[in-house]
Amino acid sequence: MNTMSQTLAASTLLVIALAPLVGAIVAGVFGTAFGGNRIGRRVSHSLTIAGVALSFVLSASVLWDVVMHGARFNDTIYHWMQVGGLKMEVGFLVDGLTAMMMCVVTFVSLMVHVYTIGYMHDDDGYNRFFAYISLFTFSMLMLVMSNNLLQLFFGWEAVGLVSYLLIGFWFNKPTAIFANMKAFLVNRVGDFGFILGIGLIYAYAGTLNYTEIFALSGELAREGFPGTDWMLITVICICLFIGAMGKSAQFPLHVWLPDSMEGPTPISALIHAATMVTAGIFMVARMSPLFELSDTALNFVLVIGAITALFMGFLGIIQNDIKRVVAYSTLSQLGYMTVALGASAYSVAVFHLMTHAFFKALLFLAAGSVIMGVHHNQDIRWMGGLRKYMPITWITALLGSLALIGTPLFAGFYSKDSIIEAVHFSNLPGAGFAYFAVLAGVFVTAFYSFRMYFLVFHGKERFDQNPDAHHGDPHGHGHGHPDAHPHESPWVVTVPLVLLAIPSVLIGFITIGPMLFGDFFKDAIFVDAAAHPAMAELASIFHGPMAMATHALTTAPFWLALAGVVAAYYMYMVNPALPAAIKRNLMPVYTLLENKYYMDWFNENVLARATRGLGTALWKGGDQGLIDGVLVNGSWKVVGWMASIVRRLQSGFLYHYALSMILGVFVLMTYFVWRS
Repeated sequence: MNTMSQTLAASTLLVIALAPLVGAIVAGVFGTAFGGNRIGRRVSHSLTIAGVALSFVLSASVLWDVVMHGARFNDTIYHWMQVGGLKMEVGFLVDGLTAMMMCVVTFVSLMVHVYTIGYMHDDDGYNRFFAYISLFTFSMLMLVMSNNLLQLFFGWEAVGLVSYLLIGFWFNKPTAIFANMKAFLVNRVGDFGFILGIGLIYAYAGTLNYTEIFALSGELAREGFPGTDWMLITVICICLFIGAMGKSAQFPLHVWLPDSMEGPTPISALIHAATMVTAGIFMVARMSPLFELSDTALNFVLVIGAITALFMGFLGIIQNDIKRVVAYSTLSQLGYMTVALGASAYSVAVFHLMTHAFFKALLFLAAGSVIMGVHHNQDIRWMGGLRKYMPITWITALLGSLALIGTPLFAGFYSKDSIIEAVHFSNLPGAGFAYFAVLAGVFVTAFYSFRMYFLVFHGKERFDQNPDAHHGDPHGHGHGHPDAHPHESPWVVTVPLVLLAIPSVLIGFITIGPMLFGDFFKDAIFVDAAAHPAMAELASIFHGPMAMATHALTTAPFWLALAGVVAAYYMYMVNPALPAAIKRNLMPVYTLLENKYYMDWFNENVLARATRGLGTALWKGGDQGLIDGVLVNGSWKVVGWMASIVRRLQSGFLYHYALSMILGVFVLMTYFVWRS
């Protein structure tokens, strides 16, 4: 342990976590009205970018040490307090999984920070925005670097809080306020399950430290859940996964994510591509020693992921808002990651998390660049032909789309194909349905991705026909320009696009060997190969990234993706009357998708009313009746009644008091005479 500790210094890890926090505090206090606007925009963005850049450089050096020298770190940095046997500590655990996550979080965050200079250029809340995204980066780093569940929970709640602030960043827009409240409430539902899971672990293991919990996992697996015939480990894992369902937007707790597009585009890239929504995936992978002990929990994870992967993809087909199309593709891809977790292919899930972070951040930022280029119009029906006006945005968006649909040799191909194969080899009861869902999802993903791509960058120019352009844009970023031509975005926007496009193309090819079949995750992820053979089967058929890409040309996923692209091209470029005809003939299906399977309606009219009824009953009966009526009002009435009696004795006349004394002496004498 000593030699390892020397390799990774605690001070380095502290700087990685705290540098974005320092930037956030300085920009958030001195760059806003709260601290008197003492520093300007340039200082605010320079400080926050410098903090995140420092974090990224140090994270990259930590990753290098972990990969090249086998460096590790697992130690407590700070003892906060001890309550009975419960130690509350801040500590870091750095292994392959953590080091990879640190690099992804800091790199994508750095790109978003630079991009924000261009995107938020005209916004009054410029410094506040930089403070928020830096604070978000700090929260996410605390989450992935933690070595205990308490700190994980702190980071978990902190990213939830900052996402609330960011989604409602334009707080004058009613839709943004509704969206951030929705995100906050849905995440509370998931977090309730999460904290129950953490509580059960502490109740039975007596510790919140990962290493100590995993050492006791065998004993936990033998325990039953009191009063039922369920296994304790199953209840713990399902509770933890409910937390992941909220944070990683799995059905039915997915409803917050599409609405959160109300926030500025840079945070869509940061929250909904690379960091916050992947926290749940990371947590389940980190808890793999527990999940491996419960097939029931794994099957639950598998089925929920499969439902999300397929049915959220369908919703992407009918969206016209450029950001919402990308949001539904995020939901669908998170479903793929969850399916991989359920199939015990944790390393594949985390591998897809990494590749997806790059190409999805790229697609969100490209969407933002398009929105800027067409003067803040977000409706893809009023775009078209942007390829010649925005060449850099066009080529990077094409690369991102090719990665997303799983084109051989691109990053998304290696992770997505590995997920489909892993599910194919899984022996869980839900594997058949999951395999169908992830295969069908390939066609759906390719179709809606290239529907968006063709409508935005190809075909005839339609931006002069936009009926809403004359009213200005909803965010107060200047006015709509119905006659102005689109334009390429400034370098602070295009440079992050190019830098994200490079890993979107190459990262899968380079890293699939060590991450899936090498020992990159050897002491971070545990798989019971005898019970869950998917990874062992995958390893037996893997013959290098090049062979995998050439073999893919003969497999179903490749042809399904190609069919999706061709269908999108035919329906939107060659025969644009066809989608309208399909819509007329399948109106009930369209209505179902338009209403998002009526999930929002159900939540607002059934769940919200039921809880409102319960809340009213508790308020009227519990609060007003019992607490106010009996306890509060009742106690003062009793005191008042006693005081009214005692008050009669305090008349202020001497002869009353003399009479009382004589009577008292008489009573006492009578009593003692009677006793004797």
